[in-house]
Amino acid sequence: MAFEIKLKENFLWDLASLGEVMLRFDPGEERIHNARNFRVWEGGGEYNVARGLSKVFKKNTTIITALVKNSLGDLAEDLIMQGGVDVSNIHWKENSVDTRNGLYFIERGFGLMSPKSCFDRDNTAVSQLQPSDFDWQKIFKEKGVRWLHTGGIFTGLSDSTPEVAKSAMKAAQKNGTIVSYDLNYRDSLWKDRGGRDEANKLNKELLPFADIVFGVPDYASSIVDFDADGFRNAAQKLQDKFPNLKYIATTFREARSASKHNLTAACFADGEVFKALRFLDVQVFDRVGSGDSFASGFIYGMLEEKGTQYAVECGTAHSCLAMTTPGDNSMARLEEIEKLMSGGDLHVVR
Repeated sequence: MAFEIKLKENFLWDLASLGEVMLRFDPGEERIHNARNFRVWEGGGEYNVARGLSKVFKKNTTIITALVKNSLGDLAEDLIMQGGVDVSNIHWKENSVDTRNGLYFIERGFGLMSPKSCFDRDNTAVSQLQPSDFDWQKIFKEKGVRWLHTGGIFTGLSDSTPEVAKSAMKAAQKNGTIVSYDLNYRDSLWKDRGGRDEANKLNKELLPFADIVFGVPDYASSIVDFDADGFRNAAQKLQDKFPNLKYIATTFREARSASKHNLTAACFADGEVFKALRFLDVQVFDRVGSGDSFASGFIYGMLEEKGTQYAVECGTAHSCLAMTTPGDNSMARLEEIEKLMSGGDLHVVR
């Protein structure tokens, strides 16, 4: 193994995620523009990883974020607690016209109709965070975190959130915490701030403080005819630029329609490529958060020291199962994930 996994008894949390938590309004089978009822969930790229590790894999996790202290903030907190994620590291801000909680609306899509989202996230509390809003020494040294996860969605929120991420990642490394960073890119966050080029520039500033990266820039591969050598070369090129990276993992997805996907994943570590089983024609109920489910499954495998192959298989199977239920987050159980990893059948369990 390329790095040491810290013993649980010396740390309060197995994982801390640094990121945004939004309220998701789901119109179910309707379109957003003609819905009369919405079901409410909580979600957010980095947060989803903490929730998956807590709810599915029974790990102790916490979310480092900010919310406005009003009824919507209280609702978000309640949903987070239902997911088993510790809320003690939420930075609460006073309710005002200039500070609010983020909302988003999303249609799941079906067949030829792609999923469609509508975000309402300007002037959110989390986008206004500063590094001084948290006591990093208390979080990473006094209480202790085995693994920190953050990524490009959080760092794309504002000009200050990259500095928050950098301060957290540096404090984590100083205290022996493993750091993972997801290269998630969202056009909506960067369209007025320089686009993908500026996002890539920012990622280059933060990757020196990471041990693991999810995603390989500018690389795609066929799932049916997976190009292991191409993936190895792309991952090696990234590792040559950032030799601190021990693991480079990513999913590969082919959307044949909104409701049918092909999926697999691979990881590069110690010069080797570890490829997961491929899942063809996966029936999709709700694809949102499936990439985060891959990350949580992968991290679980690493925390349990089950080996790289197990980790990438666990992440891939978890990602597939996450697409079979509504909401940002998985409703899978570990035994279901491991059954799918082993090629288990789909007959009714009696």
